[in-house]
Amino acid sequence: MASNNRRPDRVAEAIRVEVATFLSQDVKDPRIVGLVTVTGVDVSRDLRVATVFVSIYGSEAERAATSDGLASVAGHLRARIGRALRLRLAPEIVFKPDESIARAARIESLLSQLKDAPPRASGEDDGD
Repeated sequence: MASNNRRPDRVAEAIRVEVATFLSQDVKDPRIVGLVTVTGVDVSRDLRVATVFVSIYGSEAERAATSDGLASVAGHLRARIGRALRLRLAPEIVFKPDESIARAARIESLLSQLKDAPPRASGEDDGD
């Protein structure tokens, strides 16, 4: 039973590697212009749907075009993953943007601004 619970995790990792390899070497869609990083993959328990989280770098227009390109190559990628992993039923591939890197950069920027702000005098009061 325990090995069966880990199968989706193993399949998710194998899909992550396969998608990353495809995007770095074999993708031919001209819309995929931004730098795409696969940050993670979640696979449903029945292995029918794989949600691939990607971080896309570039302008807003490049990110939109790249998202469209990723959606269009999902079917090809599904077949490729099915063959590579020898799965009876290849999971449907769904790409979702991973905003965690952008969110972390925003938090880092805010913390930097706080650090660089002049310190408040201890006698100042907020009007209590």
